[in-house]
Amino acid sequence: MSVRRPKLRLLALMDKLLLPPDEPGDADLDTVEWRTEYYVVSALRALGHEVHCLGVATDLGVIRTAIEETKPDVVFNLLEDFKDVPIWDQNVVAYLELLGVPYTGCNSRGLMLARDKAITKKLLSYHRIPVPEFHVFRMGHAVVRPKRLAFPLIVKSLTKEGSAGISKLSVVDSDQKLKERVALVHKRQHTDAIVERYVDGRELYVGIVGTRRLQVLPVWEMVFEKLPEEAPRIATERVKWDAAYQKKHGIDTTAAKGLPDATVAQIQNLCRRVYRILELSGYARIDLRLDAEGKLYVLEANPNPQIADEEDFAASAREAGLSYRALIQRIVNLALEGRDAGE
Repeated sequence: MSVRRPKLRLLALMDKLLLPPDEPGDADLDTVEWRTEYYVVSALRALGHEVHCLGVATDLGVIRTAIEETKPDVVFNLLEDFKDVPIWDQNVVAYLELLGVPYTGCNSRGLMLARDKAITKKLLSYHRIPVPEFHVFRMGHAVVRPKRLAFPLIVKSLTKEGSAGISKLSVVDSDQKLKERVALVHKRQHTDAIVERYVDGRELYVGIVGTRRLQVLPVWEMVFEKLPEEAPRIATERVKWDAAYQKKHGIDTTAAKGLPDATVAQIQNLCRRVYRILELSGYARIDLRLDAEGKLYVLEANPNPQIADEEDFAASAREAGLSYRALIQRIVNLALEGRDAGE
C-alpha cells in the first residue's frame, strides 16, 4: 500500500537568466544552461507539487514579495551567487533564515565556511583531515612562492565554483608560470587566487544527503580515457562543461571501480567528517584525490552542488537506490524537517 505524498507549494529561486521553459522544445538538455533548473522544477511538478519559479538578479526585495504572495511551504534554493558574486549566495540563505521560511540545501554558515577554499582547508587541517599544502595570493599583492610549496602546483580562484578559469595551464612548474597564472586569475576571475600542491591521482567525488542523519552516496570518479598522456588529469572548465571535448577525450563520471572495501569505507568516513566539520546541511559533494600510494587528500567541499538528472550527484544517488524524483523529494523533506526542528 503506497503512502500518499502531501502536495506542497514551493517557490524555486534561481538566477534570472536561468528561468527554464515549461517544455524544452528543441533545446539540448545536455548543454543548455538552465538544465538543472528545468530538471528540478519538472521533477517537483511530476511529484504533484505546485511550483512557482522566481528569477533573482540584484534585489532581495523580490524574494520577500514572492514569499508574501505565494506563501510557500518550502523555498527550493537553486541560486549559486547573488549580484554575480559567488560567495554572496550565503547572504540570500541568511535572508531566508531571517524570514523564517524553510529552504532546501545548505545553511548560511556552512556556505560561508565551504565557499572559501582556504577557510575550508584551514579548518580541515586543524582536525587532521589531509589536504594539499596551499597558499593564498591576494589581489594587488606580490606573488612570492613560500619555500614550503614545491612544484608542481595548481592555481585556482579562491571562491569561484564549477572549475571557473581552470585549464591545463593551471598546473604550473616554475615561478614565472606561477606569477602569470595568478595574475590571470586576478584579472579574469576578479578574485584572490589559491595555489596548492598538485596531487597526481584519481579524481573522486562523494555525495552526501542529510543534516542530522547522513546518507553517504557511492564513491564516484571522473575518468579520462583518451586524454593525452602528458595532460594533467584535472577537472578543467572544458572537461566539466564542453560536451564535444568530453566525447573526444573519453571523459565521464562513473562509479569508482577497483577500490578495496577498506578504502571505500575510509573515503566515506572521511567525507562524513568533512561534512560535520564544515557544518554543512541538506546535500553536498566532497572532492578528493587518491594518489598512487593510496593516500587521500580532500580538495574541497561543494554545498548545493549541481543536481540535474544524470549529473554525477544524481547518478550516484541512483546507484544508491534513490531515483531522481526520490532524491528531489528527499531534499524537500530535509527542508521541512529543519523547520520542524526549529533550525
